Amino acid sequence: MLDGGGASLDAVVAAVQVLEDDPLFNAGRGAVLAASGQHELDASVMDGRDLRAGAVTGVRHVRSPIELARLVMERSPHVMLAGAGAEEFALEQGLAPVPNAHFATERRRRELDRMLHGEIAAGRESLMGTVGAVARDSSGNLAAATSTGGMTGKKWGRVGDSPIIAPALTPPTTAARCRPPVTANTSSAPRWRTRSRRWCATGASAWPRRPRRS
Repeated sequence: MLDGGGASLDAVVAAVQVLEDDPLFNAGRGAVLAASGQHELDASVMDGRDLRAGAVTGVRHVRSPIELARLVMERSPHVMLAGAGAEEFALEQGLAPVPNAHFATERRRRELDRMLHGEIAAGRESLMGTVGAVARDSSGNLAAATSTGGMTGKKWGRVGDSPIIAPALTPPTTAARCRPPVTANTSSAPRWRTRSRRWCATGASAWPRRPRRS
């Protein structure tokens, strides 16, 4: 996609969607189970061109949480939507719901069972499974995306770091004269912001803050 002149935003969303459909990772199909026995999914995306961002948390019936996060960014006045409200928005945007069982794998069922019986600590089996992608396109525009199922056995609507946007740590494209970071792996996208400080040759220590939205 990038070799053909595609946009970095399109590339990171497409890469994360592939990983969400791969049961090897803790995102989408293959995500860990909450203590309730349900999958509760989080995702976020950011466009470095203008620092727009979108995120969803606690969704249970959205096949591609990263697709929904992008829709939040592009078609809503908000940055983050949660739970039932996020799923209502997904329906309004034409995303067909899937049963929660769509995300289930036997491996994750065993992990939850072992945790509930005290054989493993909560969240231990899911520490390395979050997926993310970072890209810089031929126009120099950066974008990042991440998706996760969170922690095995999480309770009470727990929200992790993956859907949280950190404006003060995000470099705008205009400040990013970087080694082109183009990756799709199991690193969480929020961490790329810190790494971008090391990649960039500008020496900028305080990039402009993105205007707040509710």
